[in-house]
Amino acid sequence: MNVIRAIQMYIDKMITDAGPGMKLLMMDRETISIVSMAFAQSEMLQKEVFLFERLDSVRSNEKLKYLKCIVFVRPTKDNIFMLQQELQCPKFGSYYIYFSNIIPRTDIKILAESDEGESVQDFKEVYADYLPVNPNLFSLHIPSCLQALSWNPEALERSTQGLVSVLLSFKFRPAIRYRAGSTAAQTLAKKVHETINKETALFSFRPPEDGAAPPLLLILDRRDDPITPLLNQWTYQAMVHELLTINKQRVDLLRVTGVPKDLKEVVLSTEQDEFYANNLYANFGEIATTIKVLMDEFQKKANDQRKIESIADMKNFVETYPQFRKMSGTVTKHLVLISELSVQVGQQQLFEVSELEQEIACRADHSTQLQRVKRLVSEGKISSANALRLVLLYAMRYERHANCDTSGLLKMLHDRGGRSHIVPRMLEYISTVARQELFNTVKITDAVKLTRNLIKELKGVENVYAQHECVLKGTLEEVIKGRPLDAQYPIMGNEVPFRRPPAEVIVFIVGGATYEEALAVHRYNQEGHRIVLGGTTIHNSESFIEEVLAATVGVPFKHSRSLQQFHHAPAGTA
Repeated sequence: MNVIRAIQMYIDKMITDAGPGMKLLMMDRETISIVSMAFAQSEMLQKEVFLFERLDSVRSNEKLKYLKCIVFVRPTKDNIFMLQQELQCPKFGSYYIYFSNIIPRTDIKILAESDEGESVQDFKEVYADYLPVNPNLFSLHIPSCLQALSWNPEALERSTQGLVSVLLSFKFRPAIRYRAGSTAAQTLAKKVHETINKETALFSFRPPEDGAAPPLLLILDRRDDPITPLLNQWTYQAMVHELLTINKQRVDLLRVTGVPKDLKEVVLSTEQDEFYANNLYANFGEIATTIKVLMDEFQKKANDQRKIESIADMKNFVETYPQFRKMSGTVTKHLVLISELSVQVGQQQLFEVSELEQEIACRADHSTQLQRVKRLVSEGKISSANALRLVLLYAMRYERHANCDTSGLLKMLHDRGGRSHIVPRMLEYISTVARQELFNTVKITDAVKLTRNLIKELKGVENVYAQHECVLKGTLEEVIKGRPLDAQYPIMGNEVPFRRPPAEVIVFIVGGATYEEALAVHRYNQEGHRIVLGGTTIHNSESFIEEVLAATVGVPFKHSRSLQQFHHAPAGTA
């Protein structure tokens, strides 16, 4: 189960089916990202794809009959209309049209009638309607999917199409489970279930043999775990996304001082960058050590006796030896990234902030934690964004504590110009399930769960910055070990629940997944399991807070009435 490989296979087939000769690839705004995340431009050139165009761009009327045009677009009304116009006055010698998802028959008829010159040589559906981020991670790039805590209709439609595409690309007809109590998860599960039943011919795959359980599609809700996206991260990919932001594999370094011109924007792809693929889940310290080893090897070759002991030393070394930069290729790019991450860690005092975040997320110690949060927020040494995160974590953990002082912290945050109005909105966003289970504030009656928690506490934690375990990790453990799921994760439709655990699992999080959750999935896959994670988007703390704000517009303040003075943003802020 590899989403990048699945997309690559579809694109390869499109190009192969068009046969030898010069080709142009015509895409839309979304499919251009899908292709670029699967293949580098140089790889496409090797496949005789020499030109790239957008279907919606203004193009010249020059006829290029010697070119084969491969069209790869989403089956939207706008794209059908533009293709209709293209076929009525064809610019290229032949067309090979591929839609990234199921296309209605009425639209096929419209396009067939427009092709009077019979220039269309091939017409197919390929199920490549999602962004392949990592081999085990996909995104639909929907930055906010809820309105007033209910589905935005367009986002629901796009999520249904994306999930159906993932299922068809793996040839799965799954059992579908959703988080009990989540209307958003249930609604999406129902829509996917209806589509599978409607498109029976497409989903007529051979059932698993020997009584094995079918693949599982598990639909979860971000509202059940608002903690994970708020925490500072210390593994490489997650850390880059948190501090610099990864947008469709690209990282913008334009505002970073001292960066070479050719590295103002860098691409992070597991397919095109071996160093990145090997160190995706390595922690901050391990990455720097790995780069140092590479430099030590070069030093021996260059007979350089200088000591390299810090990230700054590494940077100076690269500037002195341009040939190392040429030889190392991508290593220089990663050194630039690591250098900037190191600067951010120091400037934002992230070791202290992260340790307190982890403490609040993992254990109750109200008095001590309140004093530490007050000190960090009032001193002004940490950024407003980090101060806000600490207050958000405190407010959620101690919402029902007798001595809860969220209002006092919000006043401090407000006085230093922080976005205090976000905290009441988060208290409205968090689900009932999260309120009951996230911090174990209710009595645990499940003896097995209680025992597991005690064992975890007795074992202790090796790293104070990695104490937190996302809710998804515990959920996957339940699935993998074949524990009863019906109460927490009801099955959609009339299917008889299997007691044996599924061999393949696709998890989809409404409201966005995170790289911390992708790491949990990766670790299970290393043990031999087959799990893929997807989400409406991939969040860092900033994008998650924006999602919360969008999702709670128009929601009455029910859980945060006592914080009335902080309900609305000050004039001029968002």
